[in-house]
Amino acid sequence: MTSYKNISTYSFVCVALYITLAHAATFNIRNNCPYTVWAAAAPGGGRQLDHGQVWDLDVSSGTGGARIWARTNCQFDEAGQGKCQTGDCGGLLQCQGYGLPPNTLAEYALNQFNGMDFFDISLVDGFNVPMEFSPTSGGCTRGIKCSSEIVGQCPTELQAADGCNNPCTVFKTDQYCCNSGSCGPTNFSSFFKERCPDAYSYPKDDETSTFTCPAGTDYKVVFCP
Repeated sequence: MTSYKNISTYSFVCVALYITLAHAATFNIRNNCPYTVWAAAAPGGGRQLDHGQVWDLDVSSGTGGARIWARTNCQFDEAGQGKCQTGDCGGLLQCQGYGLPPNTLAEYALNQFNGMDFFDISLVDGFNVPMEFSPTSGGCTRGIKCSSEIVGQCPTELQAADGCNNPCTVFKTDQYCCNSGSCGPTNFSSFFKERCPDAYSYPKDDETSTFTCPAGTDYKVVFCP
């Protein structure tokens, strides 16, 4: 005979599972670039996307500190080991951590304060591929985009193969890395901000660079929108 305790436990698990699923999100990741990219996600792993290909990634409610990015000029063997020129994550096709700069980042945290998702495009790790990051459901309509020709206009000091470094990566000083928490914009961060006003240009660039949608919203990340 099933006890009331077991029924209560089962009901609690079902309710918790329903709430988690109800606030989960699907990220539709599309490559519109005329070249192949190797999409990466933490959490989520990675996948090769030729022009026009799509990867649908399901992410659990409550996930925070997450990001999606593109890797370029990669070579992997049959075991999924190799290397990418930008965005490389430990030489693995299936990323288990973050990628190396320079890489344009779609960052997000699901179902956080007041039941909201928080999302942004960040150039704090530099830029490699143009990106759009937009909601696709739930009545949330404010998307963000960084599609300027940054690589071709990159300042000499920040130039990198297939990308444009953020100054922290190059100079590693508190002025650019904000290690003390008291930094402000610089000429280099202004270069990124002028071309992508909605994107993070330095670590304290919160006021104009963080966006929200209700938990349960789905999103699209488009490379070369």
